[in-house]
Amino acid sequence: MASSMTGFGLSSSISPGSEIYIEIKGVNHKFLEISVKPNDLNNEIEEFIRKSVTKNVIRGRVDIRIKLKTSYKTNYSIDSKLLKKLQNSLKDSKLMNDVQFKDIKDIPGIFKSETTQKINNNLIKKAFSEAMKNFVLSRNEEGYKISNVILKKIKQLENATKKIQKLNNKNLNKRLIKFKKKALKLIDSFDEGRLEQEALLLALKFDVSEEIDRIFFHTNSLIKELNKKTCSGKKIDFILQELFRESNTLSVKLDDPNLKNHALDMKLYIEEMREQIQNVE
Repeated sequence: MASSMTGFGLSSSISPGSEIYIEIKGVNHKFLEISVKPNDLNNEIEEFIRKSVTKNVIRGRVDIRIKLKTSYKTNYSIDSKLLKKLQNSLKDSKLMNDVQFKDIKDIPGIFKSETTQKINNNLIKKAFSEAMKNFVLSRNEEGYKISNVILKKIKQLENATKKIQKLNNKNLNKRLIKFKKKALKLIDSFDEGRLEQEALLLALKFDVSEEIDRIFFHTNSLIKELNKKTCSGKKIDFILQELFRESNTLSVKLDDPNLKNHALDMKLYIEEMREQIQNVE
C-alpha cells in the first residue's frame, strides 16, 4: 500500500493544571527530516518523539509543534549565612532598629525565588501518540488516493499499448506485401527467396514487439509494488523511468501517425504518474 509523505495529525489533552496541543505536518523530502518546536523540551520527551516518528515514517519532512499550558510552582529560600552577616553589619553600624524587610529584600544573594513549570511527561507522550496515529492515517488515506490514480493511468497506458500492438501487427503484414510488390515491379528476374528475406528485414525495422513486451513487464511490476503492504516510492519512480524510456523508443520506431498519437498518450500517462509518485514515501 502506498503511503503519502503529505499528512496532518492533531491532538489535544486538557486536564486540571495543564493543556497540551500537538500538531504534526508532513511534506515531501528525499530523506527523513524531523523538526520539533519548541526545541527546549526535556530529553525524555524529545527522544520519545523522534523514536515514534522513525518507527512510522521512512522519508519526508515532519514538522512537530507542541504547545504547553501548565501551572507553575515557585519556591523561596533564604541564605541564612548572608543574612547573619548582614545582621551583624547592621548591628555594628547601629542601624538594625531602622531597617525593615522591604529595605533588604532586593539585596543579591539573600532572598532567592525559583519558578518551575510542572510538566507531565506521560500526558505529553499520550497526546503525541494520538497525533501520530492521526498523522499516519492521513498519510495512508492520501496514499490510497494516489494509488488509485496511478492504477487508472496504468490501465490507460496498457490500453494504448494494446492498440499499438494490434495495429502495428497489421501494418507489418501490409509492409511485407507492399515491399515485395514494389520490388517485383522493378526487377522481374529478382530471386523471390532473397526478396522475401530483404522484405522481412525491412519490416523488422518497424517491429516493436520487444518494446511492448517490456512495457507490459514494467506495468505488471508497478501493480505488484503498489499492492505490497509497504511499497517504495523510489522503486516506483525507477520503474516509471524505465517505462518512459521504452515508450520513447516505441514512439521513435513507429511511423504511422495514428500509432504515434497512441505512443505520445503513453508518455503523457507516464509523466502524470511520475508527478503523483513524487509524493509517495
